[in-house]
Amino acid sequence: MGAKEIFETVKTLVIAGLAAMFIHSFLFAPFWIPSGSMVPTLLVGDYLFINKFAYGFSRYSLPFAPDLWSGRIGGHAPRRGDVVVFVSPSGSGEVLVKRIIGLPGDTVQISNGLLYINGALVPRTDEGSYVDDSDGGPVVGERFKETLPNGRVHDMLKLSDAPEVYSGVDANNTPVYTVPAGDYFMLGDNRDNSEDSR
Repeated sequence: MGAKEIFETVKTLVIAGLAAMFIHSFLFAPFWIPSGSMVPTLLVGDYLFINKFAYGFSRYSLPFAPDLWSGRIGGHAPRRGDVVVFVSPSGSGEVLVKRIIGLPGDTVQISNGLLYINGALVPRTDEGSYVDDSDGGPVVGERFKETLPNGRVHDMLKLSDAPEVYSGVDANNTPVYTVPAGDYFMLGDNRDNSEDSR
């Protein structure tokens, strides 16, 4: 192989690498569902592609997050009912997938397992029993269709509406949360098996 062929091969690899980095940073990224927090919508082991430009771009869209601009460029604000993939705000670096329930300024509360947004009960209709073994063991619960205030409907799973305390928080009886400006309130569709904004 001559110098010209080596140069062409290296040039092709560099161009392919730059194209892959551009696509991964700005357009789409593959994601594997690691837990059962979004059952029945997303099952453990599901693969999906994340649309990275739906909400526009920020400096964090670029590798190493250079401080080139503030805010977001393009896209639209996240909407109630969107399923989003994001890095945990806890600082752990863990990537989470949840549903946006509360928008900035909303109040959100769960009382006796029922969801309230801005003081109004979010209606849910019983869809019958649900069994899932994608997370290593059978999960049996009730499947519901929940209708958010903007009319978006999604499936959700409840094992029980009885008090369930995790890390000192009763997930089925929370205080009233007011969503701060610039933040969102996230819940998993598997309400009794989700580490979320509660």
